[in-house]
Amino acid sequence: MLNNASILITGGTGSFGKKFTEMIFERYNPRRVIIYSRDEYKQFLVKNMFAQKLSSDQFKKLRFFIGDVRDKERLYRAFKDVDYVIHAAAMKQVPACEYNPFEAIKTNIHGAQNVIDASLDRGVKKVVALSTDKAVNPINLYGGTKLVSDKLFISANAYSGQAGTIFSVVRYGNVAGSRGSVIPFFQSLIDQGSKELPITDYRMTRFWITLEEGVELVFKALEESKGGETYISKIPSFRIVDLARAMAPDSILKEVGIREGEKLHEVMVPRDDSRNTYEYDKHYIIYPHFDWWNVRKYLTPGGQLIEEGFEYNSGTNTDWLSVEQLHERVIAMDDVHADNTIGV
Repeated sequence: MLNNASILITGGTGSFGKKFTEMIFERYNPRRVIIYSRDEYKQFLVKNMFAQKLSSDQFKKLRFFIGDVRDKERLYRAFKDVDYVIHAAAMKQVPACEYNPFEAIKTNIHGAQNVIDASLDRGVKKVVALSTDKAVNPINLYGGTKLVSDKLFISANAYSGQAGTIFSVVRYGNVAGSRGSVIPFFQSLIDQGSKELPITDYRMTRFWITLEEGVELVFKALEESKGGETYISKIPSFRIVDLARAMAPDSILKEVGIREGEKLHEVMVPRDDSRNTYEYDKHYIIYPHFDWWNVRKYLTPGGQLIEEGFEYNSGTNTDWLSVEQLHERVIAMDDVHADNTIGV
């Protein structure tokens, strides 16, 4: 499907964008891959990284576009002859969004609408937007803006018509080892010689998903989406205290209190969406609930409607990682990072 295709990634210099680009060239032969982002220095670093990782023929297919999703005119220019768009650009830091709410709205909501308008008017085939667990029952502005963004992308299918752009959403929580997540935070303290690791709340749990698994879910959405779906991977949970013990068995764990806008557990499928959610072998799909959406026509085969009232919650998940399993996964991540000569 992605062979000879033109693919654009907004926020393409982030952790997801880099891994997505890498895996695209491992599996497909695209016509071009456009890295669209607003930071020219990060583009410089990513360009140097891929100059070493990709073959010369592959590297020639990379394009680096400076631009902001807030700038509709720039998006219209960038989306010319683009087949597929992955929308990963967002203001993601909870405290930054709380302190700069107008800026978060401009990027996460207005930017989402700009991507939708440009995709519709430029004839993009499919758009996959990245979501977050924080968009489910949001308690902070970041989650609120991403909830609106999700709704915009799902409803955009009503504007595209029978043969127009197909919009879908992929949802997951913090990616293991990504910038700003708990693993590099703990590792930085360990590297500094700290004998104590701060735990916001001893009860806290999270889902474990790797960048590769996140990209796989986007590939699935690109391959099979018909419009309006929200994809969620079936993945294991872990306890933050177990992660700390896996990374530093001899450290003292100190409970410091939950931070503003932070949740005890990640929720991917809320109870109220259960009546529209189907379970598949390795993922869930929340289908839209609109008069115009034809369940017989658009439902992906092979799924089973989940029980009403079900909630996919990291605290009540049936699949858990032990301390030993977490240790093995963190070590494996370190080995992967050691193989990369240049990081961003």
